[in-house]
Amino acid sequence: MWLRLRQICLVARELKPVEEQLHKVLGINVCFRDPGVAFFGLENALFPIGNQLLEVVAPVEESTAGGRYLDRRGGDGGYMVITQCDSHAPRRARVEELGVRIAHQFDNEHFLNMQLHPKDTGATFFEIDEQLGEGAHDIDGPWAPAGPDWQRAKNTELVNGIKTAELQCDDPEAVASRWSAIAEIPLKNELTIELDNASLRFASCSDGRPEGLGGLDLSAPGKERILEVADSLDLRTGDSQVYLCGTRFNLL
Repeated sequence: MWLRLRQICLVARELKPVEEQLHKVLGINVCFRDPGVAFFGLENALFPIGNQLLEVVAPVEESTAGGRYLDRRGGDGGYMVITQCDSHAPRRARVEELGVRIAHQFDNEHFLNMQLHPKDTGATFFEIDEQLGEGAHDIDGPWAPAGPDWQRAKNTELVNGIKTAELQCDDPEAVASRWSAIAEIPLKNELTIELDNASLRFASCSDGRPEGLGGLDLSAPGKERILEVADSLDLRTGDSQVYLCGTRFNLL
């Protein structure tokens, strides 16, 4: 069985300003806006980064789960780690075996979805999905949440992949162990899980914010250009780091 990092979801108070910053700084383009997220009182935009996706959601109604998450973490930030698997049934069986609650799930002829409850996983939402149909397991293949032709929006000039998601936790060892058990992938160096195409890194909370998805490492062939634009917008926070949507983007 394999497990890939296929999508990262961020949450923002307002979608448009974040969307504009992501385009200006990282050079990425919107590929899809999913009308289905209105069911959760949200609006969204998805951006390809290589063959992975970055999603931003924002509440458009009161009393949404996304809005409560914004309040809990003190503003914009990381929201979900979304993975793609090659066989969903054993993943669901494993979750049931571990007693992890499912916060949301759905099945249709194209897609199988399972979003795990963050109180049981620790850190943030952990989602495990399977794409069905022709080309479903291709690394650059269809991905239902990103729309029918997401590949057309790809621009890899500045960034071309999400290499690592960093999860900050009060007890990183315990949370890493929990995610490892769910993913059925042994820990590397105690605090890292190596997926098929990326890694998950667990770290202590160090920015004054509670547990959550705190940072992303991006493969960035256009690093110098990104830093130049980020400087002009006062979004640079380190030698190789920019800060967008309450999230640290480390440029590799």
